[in-house]
Amino acid sequence: MPQTQRLLLFVGSYAEAADPGVYVYELDAASGQMNRLSAVSGLKNPTFVSVDQADGRLYAISETVSEGERIGEAAAFAIDPAKGELSELNRTMTIRPSSSHIQLDRTNRFAAVSGYHGGNVGLVNVQPDGLIGKLTDERQHEGKGADPSRQDRPHPHSVIFSPDNRFALVADLGLDLIVVYELDGQAERLVRKGEAHTPPGAGPRHMAFHPNGRFLYSINEVNSSISAFSYDPASGRLELLDTVPTLPVGFTAENTTAEVAISQDGRYLYGSNRGHDSIVQFAIDPSSGKLNYVEHVSSEGGHPRHFALTPDGKHLIAANRDSNNLALFTVDGETGQLKFTGHTAEVSKPVCVKPVFFNR
Repeated sequence: MPQTQRLLLFVGSYAEAADPGVYVYELDAASGQMNRLSAVSGLKNPTFVSVDQADGRLYAISETVSEGERIGEAAAFAIDPAKGELSELNRTMTIRPSSSHIQLDRTNRFAAVSGYHGGNVGLVNVQPDGLIGKLTDERQHEGKGADPSRQDRPHPHSVIFSPDNRFALVADLGLDLIVVYELDGQAERLVRKGEAHTPPGAGPRHMAFHPNGRFLYSINEVNSSISAFSYDPASGRLELLDTVPTLPVGFTAENTTAEVAISQDGRYLYGSNRGHDSIVQFAIDPSSGKLNYVEHVSSEGGHPRHFALTPDGKHLIAANRDSNNLALFTVDGETGQLKFTGHTAEVSKPVCVKPVFFNR
């Protein structure tokens, strides 16, 4: 890592408002140490965060109460890279009854919030000065999926924006759907354009675009699988190519999946298993987009709710919620295989980890 840069890790967690909820760590790549720099409190369950690296801002979800009812909240923070500290700018209420995920669009003009419990998706504008603005649009999903206990109603779990920022794709775990919306920036709204189905009972949770922009992958929480789709940038159309299991043959204990990520060179895909407590690696066929199994490695903790590759692709950090730790792995530059460094950092109930380079 260049001496002029530092790698900060922003961690969201389950927490009461009175306790620390969003943490800032620094990763020293040479030593493997992850050192806590600061934390902020005042947010209830700020589980997911999204970072505007260019302008030094962080946006977190939270929960609050309005007129006696639960409602989601989004908070904006200024990042001080030199001190590794966050300063709250403002916050705003979003969708009812809560939000499960937040994602900035690729211009940092909007943030999409996903309502797992309400079956809804909201669009919030971001002001030029970084303040989080108002809810400008909300889309309600309807229906149910194949699994009577997990899919009795819609459960939008996350949003990802297309590489050209024209479309917002929503993984609806409850409906076995990837719903494609067009992002109308001028009207500040989402316009439904189409949808694609995962296999029945799959339960799509999170998604990742291949660097070539022609493939999309969803990790499916309910049946522990990953689905590969072809993607047409012109229309936003998705077509299911293949679905593969994330678990080893013979594993029958309870498991749900969580996060999915792709290496910068597009050769490898990673997914996390909660229950098996592992990171699974696949090789991506460059022509077909299909996945070929490589290996499983322990997540070095319980319930890897999230993980992330560092921006230089040299490390992977797993956030293990039930063992209250971050675990650091090296990534082999040729094989993509993971090796535990032996280094962990203690964090209370981590749900999300976002590594970002900043100039010193």
